[in-house]
Order: sequence, then C-alpha cells, then structure tokens
Amino acid sequence: MLELKPSSVDSKFSTTMQAYVFPRCFGTAWVLTSFFPSYSDLDTVLITSNMIANFCCEPAGWVQTKSIHISCPKENASSKFLAPYTTFSRIHTKSITCLDISSGGGLGVSSSTDGTMKIWQASNGELRRVLEGHVFDVNCCRFFPSGLVVLSGGMDAQLKIWSAEDASCVVTFKGHKGGILDTAIVDRGRNVVSGSRDGTARLWDCGRSACLGVLADCGSSINGVAVGAADNSVNLGSPEQMPSEREVGTEAKMLLLAREDKKLQCLGLQSRQPVFLFIGSDAFNCCTFLSGFLLLAGTQDGNIYQLDVRSPRAPVQVIHRSGAPVLSLLSFRDGFIASQGDGSCFIVQQDLDYVTELTGADCDPVYKVATWEKQIYTCCRDGLVRRYQLSDL
Repeated sequence: MLELKPSSVDSKFSTTMQAYVFPRCFGTAWVLTSFFPSYSDLDTVLITSNMIANFCCEPAGWVQTKSIHISCPKENASSKFLAPYTTFSRIHTKSITCLDISSGGGLGVSSSTDGTMKIWQASNGELRRVLEGHVFDVNCCRFFPSGLVVLSGGMDAQLKIWSAEDASCVVTFKGHKGGILDTAIVDRGRNVVSGSRDGTARLWDCGRSACLGVLADCGSSINGVAVGAADNSVNLGSPEQMPSEREVGTEAKMLLLAREDKKLQCLGLQSRQPVFLFIGSDAFNCCTFLSGFLLLAGTQDGNIYQLDVRSPRAPVQVIHRSGAPVLSLLSFRDGFIASQGDGSCFIVQQDLDYVTELTGADCDPVYKVATWEKQIYTCCRDGLVRRYQLSDL
C-alpha cells in the first residue's frame, strides 16, 4: 500500500476536494474525498499498490489509470474511482436532461435544453437521427424493449412514440394539462405510463393512441414513475371495475410515484388500489424498484430511501451522502446507481464493501444514468455524455 498525506495547499480549495501528493516522482493526484466522514481526523489515505505502475511519472503529474481504489482504515471507509472510458461532446450543444440505451446496446437516445432529441451510435456518439415534433423542452425519453421505438414526454404535455429507424413520429398522446416529467413502459410496450406536472399519472394504449384511464390524481407534480412486478406477498387489492381488454401486462404490477409534495405513493397498476403512502423529508425526484418488494426513492435534500413495500412505515435504510438533490436512481446488478445535483454519481453493490464513484462531471448535475451490460452512460449539465467501462475496475 502507498501512503498519501494531505498537502499544504488544501486550504486553497473547497472542502469537497483535497490534494494528496505522492512521494518523489508520482506527481499529484486529485481525489474526491466526500465519502470520508471527517476531514480533520484523516491522517492517511491508502492506495492499493498494484495501481502505482499506472501512475504517470511526468512532471505534470497526471494520473493515467482509469480506476483507483482508495481506503481510509481509520474511518473504515473505502471507495473506487472510475474515470470515463470515453466522452461524447458533439451530440448536443447544451445541458442533456435525459438519455437511454437500446436493449441491444447499439443506440442511444437523449434530450437536451437545446431543444433537440437525438439518436446516436452508442459506441462512438455518431449522430443517427434527429427526432423533431415536440414544442418546448423534451423532459424524458426511453427506448421500448425492442430497441426500435422511442417514447418521449415534453413540456408541451404531449407523449410521443418515434421510429428509431426513420425518425418518424408514429403516435402522439394528448390528455395531460401540464408537462410530462417521466414515463414507464409496461412489459413489452402495449401500454405505457406517464407522470405529469398536472398531478396525474395516466395509462395509455399504444395501439389505439388512447388513454385507458387516470391511475392517480395527486394534486401535486409527479416527478418520477416506476413500474415493477410485485412479489406474491404484496397485497395489491382488486379492481373495482373489470379492466379494459386493452390493458396488457398490468396484472400483478406495482406503480410507484415520486411526488413534489414530499410523498411517495405506491398502488396496484391494474387494481388502482393504494398500497402505501410514505412521507419523506423533501420533494421526491425519482424512484425505482430493486425487487418485488424493495424499492428506492430519492429526494431534493439528498436522501435515498430504501423501503420494503410489505412494511413501509419505517425505511429499511436512508442513505445520505450530501445535501444535493438525488436526480436519478437505477437498479443495477445486486445494487443500484445514483446521481446527484452536485455532480456525484456512484454505484452501490451489496456484495462489495466499497462504493464505486463515477468521476468526470465535477460539480455539474448528472441528470440521468443508463446501462448496457458492463457499460454505464451518464448525461450532465455540461452537455456531455460519458461512457464508463466496468471492465476498467
């Protein structure tokens, strides 16, 4: 192990950064240390010795390795830092608010505050299609399971379905009275769900371009939605009316709504019956399912709540790394990926005793994360799409 001691220039930088100077020729390594609970108690930082060969010994002192494992034994803290494998800078000219990767990993789709939504080659960021038709900003976009069709929602209160092959808009849904903030696809995509600023969540029939019903009317903006299969132990209730024959794949599904009024709401997708209503510390921005009974939800004040649907009164745990808004949550392997408004993006896996930090965004918010196999893609306020390769760990 190599011992790193804090340099004398720490006071010149913000408290979220510290500089550590390598002995002799190893140069200067800049390390994000926000995961250390107490800077004043930090005596030494340890780096695994097998990483030393990867450090550049040039006078500039840049670290050339893509990943580094740092631990602080005194604080019982450990973390890996992973640099982007590549960065795409020519897709958009302004902040990128959402992105997704197709099921085959070949294509990416993203939306931006420059008013555009684009499809690009996931391997190199080469532009393939421009999807034009929304008025104002596009808030959310995602591929259908086929990877050939895209679903988007915008501030124009419209939900649209696009062909990824020729960029044509094949379906437009109208019914919301406010901007659409998030969407979810049910099974293979015969039905989709949308959440809006108007406080409603709606179920749509893609084949007939029709609304099948208002799933919830919250009276508060719905910032995030998620659909997941329910464990047999979860009571979803029974529908008061016979479901439409156009509803496909809604049985035994839960719908999760992240609301602006500090409430996290769960209901049966087919039954429309309430499962629970949880009150958090601040507005909920995003949510996702980890399993048939475990879920995550992130708030504006930086809390990540893990809840058990079967006993939701008290959280299983609350993760708080900073006061920055939690902007996205994504189930990943046996853990999850989270991004926040301070530029942090990290992977938590239950079978590992450390967190993997995805670096590069500095202090710009990371709005969305998408994955395909061992590749992770992020989009950021700085207008860049970053691709990380987990094989670099």
